[in-house]
Amino acid sequence: MSEHQTSVAERIIVALDYASAQEAEALVRSLEGIPCYLKVGMQLFYSAGPQFVQSLKKKGYRVFLDLKMHDIPNTVKGGAESITRLGVDMFNVHAAGGKLMMESAREGVDKAMTGAGPGSKRPLLIGVTQLTSTNQATLNDEIGIAGSVEDAVVRYAELVRSSGLDGVVASPLEVVRIKQACGAGFVTVTPGIRPAGADIGDQSRIMTPPQAFAQGTDYVVIGRPITGAQDPRAALEAIIASV
Repeated sequence: MSEHQTSVAERIIVALDYASAQEAEALVRSLEGIPCYLKVGMQLFYSAGPQFVQSLKKKGYRVFLDLKMHDIPNTVKGGAESITRLGVDMFNVHAAGGKLMMESAREGVDKAMTGAGPGSKRPLLIGVTQLTSTNQATLNDEIGIAGSVEDAVVRYAELVRSSGLDGVVASPLEVVRIKQACGAGFVTVTPGIRPAGADIGDQSRIMTPPQAFAQGTDYVVIGRPITGAQDPRAALEAIIASV
C-alpha cells in the first residue's frame, strides 16, 4: 500500500454493522493489514460488550465507539469516564443534550486520563449534530426545529465547539460551513457516504468518498457498501483507490 493509500485508509471508518462478535470478527479478518478505523455501534456493543472493543485494540485497530450518549450531565460524565478507560480512540455524545452535558462528558474524559498509564492516548470526543437520515420534513415537523437542516447542524457544531469538544458527526453536505464556522482544526466525521452506484439505503444526505474528502472532511464512515459486499476487502480497496 502506497503512502497516499495508507493516508486515505487511516481516514476511513468502517462501520461494523453486525449483530454478533463472530460476524464482525470475520469482517475484521478480511481487512487485516488495512489501517482503517473500525466503528462499533449500539447493536454490536450491546451484544458483544467492552471485551470486543478491547479485542480490536489488541489487534492494533483504532476504534470509534458510536453510542451517541444523551442523558443528564452526571450520567454522561460517568459514561465518558468508563469509555475513556476502555481505550477507544473516538466516541460521541448528542449535541442536543446541551452545553452542560457536553462539558460533563469532557470532564469524564479528563478524570479518566488523570493518572493514566504511559502510552495512554486521549480519545477524540465528538458531538452528533443531526442524523444523516434526517430530512427537512423530519427536522421541522417531527423534531420541531425550524429552519434548514444545514443551519441546525451548523448551530449545533458551534455549540459543540464552545463546549470544548473536538468535533462533530455531520453529513458531508455541511462540512464546508462547519469548517468556516468552527475552524479547519475542528474535526468532522461524516456518515452518509456511498460509493458511486451504491444503494443509498436509509440515508437522506449523502456523497461519494471522493466528494466528501473534497469538501474537507477529516473522516468518512462507510458501512453497508463494505460489510454487505461479496468481497469486503476488495470493496474497501476500491474505495481507497477512488480517492
